[in-house]
Amino acid sequence: MATPGKKLAAAHVRRYPRFAIDVRLQVRMFQNGEFQSCWGRSTELGPDGIGATLTGELESGEIVSLEFPLPLSPYPLKVRAIVRYRQGLRYGFEFLTLSDAQRDTIRRVCDMLATKS
Repeated sequence: MATPGKKLAAAHVRRYPRFAIDVRLQVRMFQNGEFQSCWGRSTELGPDGIGATLTGELESGEIVSLEFPLPLSPYPLKVRAIVRYRQGLRYGFEFLTLSDAQRDTIRRVCDMLATKS
């Protein structure tokens, strides 16, 4: 019989590892009938998403556009993402659409961050 603690831990198993990264990001969203934006700082990055602390408020399930710089990339990454969780001002985003080039850049950055851990 599983204990509640073990059951909870199993529910939070990630498909991919996350790596600490601190970059400024901009979030654009459509709220209250108009486009709005807010700023934040990333906390972690993985092949399928990014975590961040934001100045604005979003709801789980909301679709947003993210723009953020990454090491190894000459231009900021611009992607669509869904808000997967919110804990206070901390948010978790899952990337929805990535080009092959964006996916490769994120993979290379994660590999670089993994060697620094």
